[in-house]
This record gives sequence, structure tokens and C-alpha cells, in this order.
Amino acid sequence: MGRRMHTVIIMGSGPGVLAAQGWPKQDHLLVAINNAWQVRPDWDVLIHPDDFPQDRRPERLAKGQRIVTSAEYVPLQNALGGFVYAGGTMAFTAAYWALRALHPKVIAMVGCDMVYSTKGPTHFYGTGTADPLRDDITLRSLEAKSARFMVLAARAGCAVVNLSDAEESRLVYPRATYAQASTTQARAHDPRLTEAALHAEAELGYVVPSGRYWKEADRFDPAQIDRVDAMWLRAAGVRSALPVGTGQADQPRGARRSG
Repeated sequence: MGRRMHTVIIMGSGPGVLAAQGWPKQDHLLVAINNAWQVRPDWDVLIHPDDFPQDRRPERLAKGQRIVTSAEYVPLQNALGGFVYAGGTMAFTAAYWALRALHPKVIAMVGCDMVYSTKGPTHFYGTGTADPLRDDITLRSLEAKSARFMVLAARAGCAVVNLSDAEESRLVYPRATYAQASTTQARAHDPRLTEAALHAEAELGYVVPSGRYWKEADRFDPAQIDRVDAMWLRAAGVRSALPVGTGQADQPRGARRSG
């Protein structure tokens, strides 16, 4: 894991992740979130929270496979701002871990759209919990959290794309096909607005070293988080939906798939 990876594929549990079953692995590194290790047997890294049920974990690991838990991902996510600013759901946690631990040139996500059907399966294995939609102080704007990651990745020389072919996505990353992923360039962002957003985060000081931010949720002002979220959307050049009542709500741009 010490070498720099060129392309990291992060597989979530959305129905669209099944497309990954037919992709040639090439020299890409496959990171599976939670149950997504079941999508294909040649994954490299499984990342999951501490409360991921034991009976859903692989019984044995193949050569070269390993599991990343909070002991490893919490310090790395804290180094990039922490969970309150990054978003407390595993799609973002996996992305920040990959960026900090692997230093890739491209991070491509699939099955991480965070849009849940009311008429069909919500996950590749059937119906599951819509974790990113829970009432959580860190998840008030999934679009803003994805914009933040995209900008910080670009600052590190890493492009971020969404390989999903779903009609809608809460991720603001540009779409790409699997064949296009490794040649994608980092998206342009506004350096001045990026520095302003980082400065606002530092002034607020909403960092929880343990990663257990929910134990300190009463000290986080939703209005301040909304303000910082809006700054990240502007830094990324994205307009998107924020919580109703913030005065900043707008129709998503770039969230729907075109063509």
C-alpha cells in the first residue's frame, strides 16, 4: 500500500455497483464499502464501520486483501478536516481514506449515488437502510460534502469521477465510463474560495479527534455548517440543493445524468 496507485475504484452498495462485475480489473485497486465486497471476489480493500455486523464480513481474506477499520480511517479523515465537515457516511469516509492513504491520481466511485428507489431495490442485494439520508448534522447537504471532497482531491492532484449510469446522483462529480476513468483530469476549482472555506472550518473548530462526532453534536450549529457547505459548493462551481429553510436552496445542477 506504500506505492502510489493510479486509479482507485470505490464500490458502494447501490444497485448500479453490479456493473462493476463485468469490468476488467487491470491495475486498478478496488475498495469495497461494507457489503460491496460481495460484488466481485478480487477486491483489494474492504472498509467498514465498527458496527458492521460480523456475519456480513468475509470469513477469510485472499492474498493481498485487507480490511480497513476506524483505527486507520479516523486519523486520516481527521487530517483532512474530520467527519463534521467531510460527512459522516462511509462513501465519503472511504474516499478520504483512499485519498490520504493511497495518493491516487484518480478516484472513481460506483454504487455511491445515495438515491434510494421507492419502487425497486435500494441496494445491490435488495432493500437496505438509506444511511446517508438519516437525520445527521454532518449530512445536511450530500452535494456539498461531495463538492468538498472533489476540491480537496483536486488540490492533491487527484481527479474524482462517478462511474454510475443512474439517472440521478447526490454526488456532484463528473460522470465517466469505466474506460475513461484512468484518463480523467482533476476538475478546476476556485483556489480563493477554497481557502476561504478551509479558513471558515478552522475558525469553527468542529473537529472531534475520536471521530465520534455524534457525542458532541450539541456544540455544532447547523446554520454554520450550512454556511460552510455553501462555500464548498461555490468553490467547486456547483449549484445544488441545501436543506429547506436555509435560504440557500436551489435546484441541483449536474446531479442528473444527461444523455
